[in-house]
Amino acid sequence: MIKVLLTFDVEEFDVPEEYGSSVAFEKQIEVSTIGLHKIISLLEKHNVVCTFFTTANYALQQRDLIKSLSLKHEIASHGFYHSSFKAEDLKTSKETLEEIINKPVTGFRMARLAPVNDLEIEKAGYSYNSSMNPTYIPGRYNHLNKPRTAFYVGKVLNIPTSVSPNLRVPLFWLSFKNFPLWYFKLLMKQTLKRDKVVSLYFHPWEFADIKNYNLPKYISKHSGNAMLQRLEETIIDLKTKAEFITMDDYARNFK
Repeated sequence: MIKVLLTFDVEEFDVPEEYGSSVAFEKQIEVSTIGLHKIISLLEKHNVVCTFFTTANYALQQRDLIKSLSLKHEIASHGFYHSSFKAEDLKTSKETLEEIINKPVTGFRMARLAPVNDLEIEKAGYSYNSSMNPTYIPGRYNHLNKPRTAFYVGKVLNIPTSVSPNLRVPLFWLSFKNFPLWYFKLLMKQTLKRDKVVSLYFHPWEFADIKNYNLPKYISKHSGNAMLQRLEETIIDLKTKAEFITMDDYARNFK
């Protein structure tokens, strides 16, 4: 059956700092938590499971919430902090999350999908890595020569975020915000037909009201309840043709 890997990067709301605005740490956690609660309600309404790539820094501020999420959904690592990274964060973030949820953490996604060494990921004890967008984003990365679908590097399964099969149009949060929804759905349909799986990712802060943080329009567009409505319409559509599973389930059954 066709699979949907719905994922959220649960992190400090630090994106305004990329555009010259400072946000207090408490407010960063608050904004992400507001959006996360909206997502949780939507997932419960439609009985959908997903994977939450969570920074240890966020999880330490919202221990009970992350523990509660782990009862139904997968908790994976998004590093320790969202705005900084050291190689040792791979292991310490995993250990911190495991202590909070009392379950193994098997997956990793690097903040902002920055490059990360698969050997270091393997050494830290992860079985899969979802840190690669196999497309070209000016100023970020160029992965046009990388596989579009899952592949192994050593013992680590790399699970890229989805791109369309022809022009490698990325099916991620920025496309979801800025493309007409009918066009995004068309690209998803093409991808599902070719790959039998689609991997999508968003951030909880997108589902909060972020219009007052001096962000570019392409980031703040369709935020808050408008974003929630778009995601709900997409979930309803996908449920008619595919099964929602966690990244860990996909990795365990990958052949």
